[in-house]
Amino acid sequence: MKLGIVGLPNVGKSTLFNSLTKAGAESANYPFCTIDPNVGIVTVPDERLKKLGDLYQSKKVTPAVIEFVDIAGLVKGASKGEGLGNQFLANIRECDAIVHVVRCFENSNIVHVDGSIDPLRDIETINLELLFSDMEILERRYAKTSKAARMDKTLQKEAAMQERLKAHMEAGNMAKTFELLDEDEEAYFKEYGLLTAKPVIYAANVAEDEVAEDGANNAGVAAVREYASKEDSEVFVICAEIEQEIAELDDDEKFMFLEELGMKESGLDKLIKASYSLLGLISYLTSGEDETRAWTITKGTKAPQAAGKIHTDFERGFIKAEVVNYQDLLDCGSTAAAKEKGLVRVEGKEYVVQDGDVILFRFNV
Repeated sequence: MKLGIVGLPNVGKSTLFNSLTKAGAESANYPFCTIDPNVGIVTVPDERLKKLGDLYQSKKVTPAVIEFVDIAGLVKGASKGEGLGNQFLANIRECDAIVHVVRCFENSNIVHVDGSIDPLRDIETINLELLFSDMEILERRYAKTSKAARMDKTLQKEAAMQERLKAHMEAGNMAKTFELLDEDEEAYFKEYGLLTAKPVIYAANVAEDEVAEDGANNAGVAAVREYASKEDSEVFVICAEIEQEIAELDDDEKFMFLEELGMKESGLDKLIKASYSLLGLISYLTSGEDETRAWTITKGTKAPQAAGKIHTDFERGFIKAEVVNYQDLLDCGSTAAAKEKGLVRVEGKEYVVQDGDVILFRFNV
């Protein structure tokens, strides 16, 4: 999974990126200090892995990972070359979702590019820049497709769809609200990699004393939540400065620090939950002496396609899947004991994999 982080300058975007990835992206109190897009890989915390690894005495435990891409702060006019943002928007076109960091805290020492704190105005500013950038991409595609469609009738359907999409976006609408008529249109649309078609997770960045109560008394957070609910987006509340402190601690210290602050989980945990929920993702597990590993798939994935995540040969030569629930396996203490109790099932090609399934695939190519 790949998530792109966007936001205005000085909203806490690079501070959050640093803390999530411990990658040390430069973070300073002036716009455009992030010049190159920073990329960081984060492992997905999953307590099931350690327990399974211990059970099988695995030589290696491999969690699922998320890749974060942090780009320069966008400003009004970025899509027309203002600031440095637009040249980096291409870096997040490949992302599965966008994490939009919104400033919901007051701090006279950290300047806001527009001079005041207004989360909804900031969201609109960024959305407009993403929309302009998308329209530029679409204009170029439409010019090419409509020209080629004169000679090639198979392109006429796509050109007609692009024309509708262009009108939709010129009216100020995000690509995600565009109505696709059939599977062909869905395929064309997916290929464009439009930023305003991507799911969004809003990170409401609050002051240190507001994070434990999840921003309950912060008017900015309430406005962001209301805005997000209308477009089926996710919201999580963070304090980027606290996240940076947490990033420096080991697991035991982190737990104590969170407890002291009255927080149940870190911002990274909240973000991972929000992204899995928004993208409809789950994890199944494989475990043995060599390796215990988590594999991320979309909810509703059938056994052969889940097997294909490990290797294409697994999908091609799929015979069956031996499946046991993670908790049942732990309770029994071994696969043999779980088999004796009839808890290990043999599933075929139509089996829909569930979160926490521990699977052994049988295949032949």
